Amino acid sequence: MAEIQSHKPLKPIQTSRNGERSIINNDDGQPLSPLAHVFHEPGSNLYVIGIFGSKTKINPEEAKPKLVNGLLKHPRFSSLQVFDKESGKLKWKATELNVDDHIVVPKLDQNMDSPDKFVEDYICNLTKSDVDKTKPLWDLHILDIKTSDSEGVIVYRVHHSIGDGTSLMALLLACSRKVSDPEALPSIPVMKNSSLLKKLGFWSVLQLVWNTIIGVLLYVATALFLKDSESPIKASKRVEKNGRRIIVRNVSLDDVKLIKNAMNVTINDVVLGVSEAGLTKYLNRRYGEIIDKEPSEEKNYLPKNLRLRAIFYVNLRPFGGIKAFSDMMEKGNPVRWGNNIGYVLFPFKIGFREDPLDYVREAKVAIDRKKSSLEPFWVAFLSTNLIKFFGNKVAGYLHYKVFSNTTLWFSNVPGTGDEIAFCGHEISYYAPTCYGQPNALMIHAVSYVNKLIFIISAEEETIPDPHQICDDLEESLNLIKAAVLAKQHVKDD
Repeated sequence: MAEIQSHKPLKPIQTSRNGERSIINNDDGQPLSPLAHVFHEPGSNLYVIGIFGSKTKINPEEAKPKLVNGLLKHPRFSSLQVFDKESGKLKWKATELNVDDHIVVPKLDQNMDSPDKFVEDYICNLTKSDVDKTKPLWDLHILDIKTSDSEGVIVYRVHHSIGDGTSLMALLLACSRKVSDPEALPSIPVMKNSSLLKKLGFWSVLQLVWNTIIGVLLYVATALFLKDSESPIKASKRVEKNGRRIIVRNVSLDDVKLIKNAMNVTINDVVLGVSEAGLTKYLNRRYGEIIDKEPSEEKNYLPKNLRLRAIFYVNLRPFGGIKAFSDMMEKGNPVRWGNNIGYVLFPFKIGFREDPLDYVREAKVAIDRKKSSLEPFWVAFLSTNLIKFFGNKVAGYLHYKVFSNTTLWFSNVPGTGDEIAFCGHEISYYAPTCYGQPNALMIHAVSYVNKLIFIISAEEETIPDPHQICDDLEESLNLIKAAVLAKQHVKDD
């Protein structure tokens, strides 16, 4: 890794609750939410980390005041989390904030041999550490170095107790503007409510109840004893403190849409199918290396009845859009913030298929079953009440058991179709993910303009070759696309 020589000096900017840059802090003196408390427990001490690739050279002096006028107008970015002896809980406490304590600008060798490897190593080192708890729990790193797909890189790190991925993504996009119209906010798709309750049919309600019961029983069993199969990507105990390699791979969103339209499915169905196909290829190779001295791509080394499940995160809030966050920053309007998420246990079906389209078909059946369920709401309800009646440690231990008994995390969120500028810099890609979980692998997918971006967060001891997972995902997408085109060609003939 290239040596970091020193930090470039930045002109200090301080924020005050009485200054013009501040808004009313409704959280000041209030306790953290129950779920935010859990994010401080062992095995659940999570950080959201994100990468912005800039199309232009980054000017820290230009980016810094725009950051102050954006992110820091949300009070949680200038609040401490302090322990209240009377209640025995953490609470928000407003503080005067020096931005220079949070923005890191290392002086880099512009002629280093491998800038891409340097950025990967730099981010990996960040995942081995926590933000100093004596200051607000976030920082931002500006890497002024040209890589293969950007002129510079911005890396932000935010403790999960401040907010979940959906709220943080919306806030960051609210700090951005369209490249085509510098005064306009970017737009993102509004998720449709697909709940079967709205159909009010007898069989629909019966299906909802049945799927919820099955999901809850499997959740309880997982918390008590039901473990995934041991596999090359199943983490050993207590890997949450280990470093993670975060790898970004761009694929064509048009290819994903082609498959989606041809099969009459959703983008989420396609992404899940591609992920199952990619992990099948990757695991077969890893098992082959264990079984055979010279493994063959043509042989099937996968064990039968491999149980492999993902923690699949679901946003539970009615999303008010980016405009709500923009109004919050400009006018001080209230907006629902924090952590409002649940999750389901999603089974990944690992195995080769004669027809590659079966990966997408089977993924659709599985995710439709989860959509027709109240499982994520039940998980959120259980977490809240466990904290209420038994405390943070019991709830944190339950989450840890569920996480460690499963194999990976998965998240797929729609991004913006607009090219955007963040803090005055046009963005080539953005890549959010997490670290601190007791699982060796997280697959995150987000769309941006005409790209679908896969972000792999891999614990480096369990998964020493995360670039290979990206290769397998990309190859699987091409394989499924080819199968779609072949079927269309047959129909045309």
